[in-house]
Amino acid sequence: MQALKKRAAALALAAVLGAALCVPGAAAENSAENFVRLKTYSGEFSDVAPGSVFYENAAALYEYGLSVGKGDGTFGLREPMTVGQIVIFAARIRSLYAAGDPEAGAAAFAVEGQAAYAPYLAYLQSEGVLSGELDGLYFLPATRAQTAHVLAGTLPESALPPVNDALVTTAYASRRYITDVTEYTPYCTDILALYRAGICVGSDGSGSFQPGATITRGAAAAMLTRMVDPALRLTPDWVPETTYASAADATWGSLVTGDATYTAAPATREEIAADVAHMLARESNVLELDYGGPISARTADTAMNAALDAVKTYCEQMYNYVSCTYSTQTGRVRMTFSTVSAGGALPAYREYTLAAAAAVHDRLWSEGQITASMTQTEKARVYYRWICENCVYDSGASSDSLSHIAYSLFHDGRAVCDGYSGAYNLLLKLEGIKCSALSNPDHIWTVATLDGVTCHIDVTWGDVGNTPDYRYFAMTPEQSWSYHTW
Repeated sequence: MQALKKRAAALALAAVLGAALCVPGAAAENSAENFVRLKTYSGEFSDVAPGSVFYENAAALYEYGLSVGKGDGTFGLREPMTVGQIVIFAARIRSLYAAGDPEAGAAAFAVEGQAAYAPYLAYLQSEGVLSGELDGLYFLPATRAQTAHVLAGTLPESALPPVNDALVTTAYASRRYITDVTEYTPYCTDILALYRAGICVGSDGSGSFQPGATITRGAAAAMLTRMVDPALRLTPDWVPETTYASAADATWGSLVTGDATYTAAPATREEIAADVAHMLARESNVLELDYGGPISARTADTAMNAALDAVKTYCEQMYNYVSCTYSTQTGRVRMTFSTVSAGGALPAYREYTLAAAAAVHDRLWSEGQITASMTQTEKARVYYRWICENCVYDSGASSDSLSHIAYSLFHDGRAVCDGYSGAYNLLLKLEGIKCSALSNPDHIWTVATLDGVTCHIDVTWGDVGNTPDYRYFAMTPEQSWSYHTW
């Protein structure tokens, strides 16, 4: 009995779509020129008349030879489209593009007694459009997300260019448009691809897609005909927020925050840290102290180590080494900060790094991935993701490798923890987010103030897998301590 039911369903599917489709006489191989209206619609569908919703689309399907409607003479505009029917339409479009014949692709896979959709599915699978992800669903009503998944890979980009790419990218990232589609929505990428190609613009002013809703045959017809007819494709009437302040004019000195009061004879670690901040704010790498009289070698050594610890908190500045000269008799101390192995190239490295970070900042804003409406936490998360997607951990780095500084991340796409943290802190500071670095003998990470809350962020550990691990983003100090003490 079950087999009979399935067979009946397959026959019903075939009856809905029809078989007598129009085939062009001559065709190019893999060409959009094969999308030609070879018939003229003159009321073949009793429920599709001028002025009716989706009239133009249902008529176009007939004229392109992609549908002859249902057996009862209707198109069924308001009826649900099944997953199998979407597969059949997509395969016909693919076959028409590839061979100039909507049925040629499926014909090679036809077997007597199989479900109506089966040869079309086999054809799409042979073309790499689908695999088995929709198995068991072919007789069920298709959701709009499932429809997007089938259609997004049906044609190559040359036949379905992303004409709305910049607009959709900016609008979607602004969180004002397509708000019912998130990274967790099934087939999110495919849905956005249809917006970018002008296949859909959503159901309201904010471009809502309704991914879980069942798609009607009329709504599906609209998407299908836009696949084959560029004149029917749409551009959303959206005005996303694009104004931003460029970071191109940022300077290293302008990124220094906190107490930068200079004390010639610092007596505490806090005063030495303020001296280091003063030096960096002046864009110098030399710190001179004057204790005004004799000092011990221990005093000079203590000051040097405290200064080195302080400069590490500004790891984005890329100083990780200090040399020190001093006079025990006069009490004068001179510290020169540099980077291990960078040598005389460090000024050029710093110039490149700041320019590269500013370019990342500006690009993320111009693309709408960061907007003025975002919280600091949301902005910091975008930069966290960018670092993870654009860098790999340099497991072979030696103690004198450039992977210890932000330059390597921006220039070569690889780094270790101090390079990761330096690049991340630089991006946050260009965003006006207060942050510093915190370290223990084995590791270094970020401490930032996000929306008034102190958070620990370990972007290095967040980049250990194929996708960013957000367990290490915006940790409380207690959570951070559980991962690495300090």
